[in-house]
Amino acid sequence: MWTGIAVIAAIVVILLVAGFNRLVRLRQNVRESWSAIDTELKRRYDLIPNLVEAVKGYASHEKSTLEEVVAARNSAAANEGSPLKQVGTENNLTQSIGRLFAIAESYPQLKASESFQQLQSQLADTETRISQARRFYNANVREMNTAVMTFPSSLLSRMFGFGMEEYFEIQDPTQREVTQVKL
Repeated sequence: MWTGIAVIAAIVVILLVAGFNRLVRLRQNVRESWSAIDTELKRRYDLIPNLVEAVKGYASHEKSTLEEVVAARNSAAANEGSPLKQVGTENNLTQSIGRLFAIAESYPQLKASESFQQLQSQLADTETRISQARRFYNANVREMNTAVMTFPSSLLSRMFGFGMEEYFEIQDPTQREVTQVKL
């Protein structure tokens, strides 16, 4: 009889430890994938001043737009909050970069500049990498949130203080619109 109780107790302990370790592993995956996004965001922040300088040489009278891009970049770079808090500053930065590229369209010499083209290409590559990292992060968040909400791990998550993680999502409705291609 005592051996049966000991076996059941051992099984319960093993299940608790395995469940706890799974939640820890999931939380670490979320943190690691956020770090990948953070790295790409920092890369973008480093590219933007060079891009602004390239545009400034051709479009110096567009000072307010250039200042807006720099301010948006500084705001986004300074935001060390949660993904939900960073989405707003990142969306603002993306919009201001879009306005910067719209200005560049008005200057054929700027568009033809090799340094501007390289910076634009690097920024596009970085945006792609951010998008990929965001998808990876959101997949890890989904897995973590599923574990936190489903039984029996929901009991462990409450017991050990594991909570829901925030998705890193686009909140600007214009970024969800389909781009119109005109030939």
